[in-house]
Amino acid sequence: MKYMLIMRADDSGVEAYQEIPFEQIIEAMGKYNEAMMKAGVLLAGEGLTDAAEGFVVDFSAEAPLVTDGPYGETKELFNGFWIIEVSSREEAAEWAKRAPLGPGAFLEVRRVTEMSDFPEDNEWIQKEEGWREEQAQRAQG
Repeated sequence: MKYMLIMRADDSGVEAYQEIPFEQIIEAMGKYNEAMMKAGVLLAGEGLTDAAEGFVVDFSAEAPLVTDGPYGETKELFNGFWIIEVSSREEAAEWAKRAPLGPGAFLEVRRVTEMSDFPEDNEWIQKEEGWREEQAQRAQG
């Protein structure tokens, strides 16, 4: 099963993060990532730039509206993520608890859907499976 660990923080977490030397943060994240790689569970992971550099596309109106960041409350911001592949929800929780985050930070952990979660006889699901197979073959060379 694949899980996405979504990194978030409230205002106190953001303030605490800004107090820590960047080298210390990079080292802690590097060690965590290395542990997940050695265990064979890490599929992907990235940090994100400041929300002020981002934008939101709002589909509430007839024409989508683009709004520059920052947007939302701090607790709503998505700061980075990991995608891991583990055998159970409990194992995902164990890896999430090991993340080098402090007070004011939290991880939202969500299972990533798999093709088996959707009806097999749906035309678009079948096309998606084909596209994924083609992409995997291209990636192999």
